Amino acid sequence: MDTLSYKTVSANKATVKKEWVLIDATDVVLGRLASRVALILRGKTKPNYTPHVDCGDNVVIINAEKVRLTGKKLTDKVYIRHTGYPGGQRFATPSELLKRKPLAVIEEAVRGMLPKNRLGAQLFRNLYVYAGGEHQQEAQKPKQININELL
Repeated sequence: MDTLSYKTVSANKATVKKEWVLIDATDVVLGRLASRVALILRGKTKPNYTPHVDCGDNVVIINAEKVRLTGKKLTDKVYIRHTGYPGGQRFATPSELLKRKPLAVIEEAVRGMLPKNRLGAQLFRNLYVYAGGEHQQEAQKPKQININELL
């Protein structure tokens, strides 16, 4: 009897085929965008997904300032950060953050949906967010996808 008739094939750094994906964030709900981008970054949309390997695609998001928040999140949600000094806790709402740093809203949402370890930090480096319609990854020829048709 042949006991090695089948094997589980795990992806590794050499066998992973990474692609470039372009997503337009105009009028897309923030949470849905972030969850689907996290799936793409993690590689869970590919058949050769391996949990401990960076097998996801590189994602370019354009028009980040046009992302949509539902309900009263634009004024009621609070982002908390700390400067590191005593009494250095700072608060910001998404409306303030979109004016000051429009990329931070999407980046924080996606970062929160990735693993909290070294792999998560490595996956986050595959995300490129731009406030306007122009991006610097033209040479990679990213494939544009509609995020609403992904799942």
